Amino acid sequence: MTHTPNARTAALSKAGVSIWLDDLSRDRLTSGNLASLIQELSVVGVTTNPTIFATALSNGAAYNEQLRQVADQGLDASIRAMTTTDVRDACDLFMDVYRHSKGYDGRVSIEVDPRLAMQTEATVEEALALHETVGRENVLVKIPATEPGLEAIRRTIAHGVSVNVTLIFSLDRYLAVMDAYLSGLEEANAAGIDLSTIHSVASVFVSRIDTEVDKRLDAIATPEATALKGKTALANARLAYQAYDRTFSGDRFQALEAKGANRQRPLWASTGVKDPTLPDTLYVTQLVAPGVVNTMPEKTLLAFADHGEVEGDQVTAHYAEAEQVLEQVRAQGVDLADVFQVLEREGVEKFEKSWAELLQTVQGELDKL
Repeated sequence: MTHTPNARTAALSKAGVSIWLDDLSRDRLTSGNLASLIQELSVVGVTTNPTIFATALSNGAAYNEQLRQVADQGLDASIRAMTTTDVRDACDLFMDVYRHSKGYDGRVSIEVDPRLAMQTEATVEEALALHETVGRENVLVKIPATEPGLEAIRRTIAHGVSVNVTLIFSLDRYLAVMDAYLSGLEEANAAGIDLSTIHSVASVFVSRIDTEVDKRLDAIATPEATALKGKTALANARLAYQAYDRTFSGDRFQALEAKGANRQRPLWASTGVKDPTLPDTLYVTQLVAPGVVNTMPEKTLLAFADHGEVEGDQVTAHYAEAEQVLEQVRAQGVDLADVFQVLEREGVEKFEKSWAELLQTVQGELDKL
């Protein structure tokens, strides 16, 4: 059966945006849904997180057969067996995309246990174990950009393992993430690892920033504060792209690039609009730029396929405006440093909560068996 690609998502891809789906489940794989999204909506990758798997495994019917097979391995091992199976199967589904793009796309991400977010050594061990267990070269291991996570990112990259750095909110932390990536590449090169085999993306979160900042602007309640609602996340992402452009045009990376190294691409995460007064495709149409990834929940992807528009590069043309927006937000009394700290802490806590729910769900199924 021939599938006609959607013109809007095809245009987004042509503009330089890699479309990744922010969701995965066994039903998506077995029903052919994910394969259809690849063919029809230009999806070239998938991201997962503990919340996504908690939702997927809460529909136990799709996993019952495998759960019976791995039940004697214990709770944590059973969960990892099921999640890595889904990721491995998705990696196989994307293998043609991966090979055609020479490793640029066709990627599937799996996150380390969120309970390890503040433990460097344990994160590195789990990242290497996940990479080996999935056993596919197009897997990306997700590591949160907490302060202990930065060292884990560097060491994992130094082992030659490709990484999706997640939970990035502030520009300062993003700069530290890029430094960790470059340091890891330098160590990998010194160890004789082929740098061309190492890929990475840096997941800069978007909508959660507006949610937190706009709540504070509402509390300030001045006309100037109200006028700034819905602008901070785009400004922050645009300045992140500017930092990316500067870093990967610099001498340090160029020396690595000459040895085969790849850029660590920005990935726009949390792109589903939370505020119903904002356009539902805001964080897609306004963050078009060459060489980025936009990982979308299905609702946002379908909305863009229905009525989204690509109006050219909407990032680099707005650097000056982005700086002004953040200055104006600060001038209204919003402490952005505190915003970013709150969001990082809440991000880790949300994933830990989802992981706890996942453990409870699977334990319930194990008890039945």
